Amino acid sequence: MTPPQTTDPRSILRAGLPDRYLTPEDLAAMLAIPIETVYRWRKHRIGPPGFRVGRHVRYDPAAVRTWIDQQTARDAA
Repeated sequence: MTPPQTTDPRSILRAGLPDRYLTPEDLAAMLAIPIETVYRWRKHRIGPPGFRVGRHVRYDPAAVRTWIDQQTARDAA
């Protein structure tokens, strides 16, 4: 007989969150741009939306993908 499964709050929370949020360095490497560009975009609010976790900036991979798709569609028009 198997024991009843307990619901781990961390597994429920992870169900809607990515495995790992991106750092500004990750974003710069992914887009092959200087890190200064990522910080300039954030300062002028023109890049992918980021958020703060304490003093650290993080980016949701899904939001970055949406932003890239919007840029691609805008450039194609």
